[in-house]
Amino acid sequence: MNTAQAGWVEPFLEALGAERGAAQNTLAAYRRDLEHFLQWLKRSGTRSGSGSGPECVGRAEIEAYLAALEADGLAPATRSRRLSAIRQFYRFALSEGWRDDDPAGRISGPRAARKLPGTLTMAQVDRLLDAAQVRPGGTAGRVKLHCLMELLYATGLRVTELVSLPAASVRGSPRMLMITGKGGRDRMVPLSDPARTALSAWLVIRDAAEAERRRAGARPSPWLFPSRGKLGHLTRIGFYHALKTLAVAAGLDPSIISPHTLRHAFATHLLANGADLRAIQQLLGHADVSTTEIYTHVLDERLKALVLDHHPLAQDGAAG
Repeated sequence: MNTAQAGWVEPFLEALGAERGAAQNTLAAYRRDLEHFLQWLKRSGTRSGSGSGPECVGRAEIEAYLAALEADGLAPATRSRRLSAIRQFYRFALSEGWRDDDPAGRISGPRAARKLPGTLTMAQVDRLLDAAQVRPGGTAGRVKLHCLMELLYATGLRVTELVSLPAASVRGSPRMLMITGKGGRDRMVPLSDPARTALSAWLVIRDAAEAERRRAGARPSPWLFPSRGKLGHLTRIGFYHALKTLAVAAGLDPSIISPHTLRHAFATHLLANGADLRAIQQLLGHADVSTTEIYTHVLDERLKALVLDHHPLAQDGAAG
């Protein structure tokens, strides 16, 4: 059995995880995209008639696949992402000597329109934070949710970084947190006074619950937000649903609220108040400042809307 028949995807994903420190969510996305491509090849065959495995693919097959995606109505962003996965896959195959060419190397993908991230006003964030403190239910759940919200807005953490915080990282009421982000890159993020206060209140409840569990014979949890689920800590989905419920309680449209929206609000509000773009890049853990620059466009759009809504010459009939 040759390497291609034995499967190229697993070695590629293993290398991606080991060499680049790709997160599990990233690896899962690569796997889905590549499996979709390989299944399409199996159904369609190759134009050369020499088989349907990745070792048989030429540029024509990849371009046909992209055309099929477009015919199915997939968005340019989705098609670009799948082409990116295929490119990296064949680049890896070439480096491993499995192929002596790179069939995807010169294919141009669709340019995805740059979508401005959704964000929130400071007043909307205040409403969410206030609602978290009066959330119906037990004290523990209320204090936990308020802590999550304060930490997220104070730091701009990715949701996976937030729910998987180790308890040890917040002991001693620190003013800074060390975060290990995408690609294994470490960064320091400061904690606001409200976040530190909410954190202290949650640790009291969390530690008391952990002490009870240890007395009952359970193993201690290393996580700041423990859970009895498989991961051992609060999941991204669990927090997502809690945030949607909180949005309703705050009188906000839940469709515009997500953990990522709070991350965008963190960055946009910093920029609006004069923070340096490079500093925001470091706080967000972006590898390239060009990723952070999108927040300048968000701010531009909000300033434009402000002028159109409030400038007297922008009002209907004002120039008449």
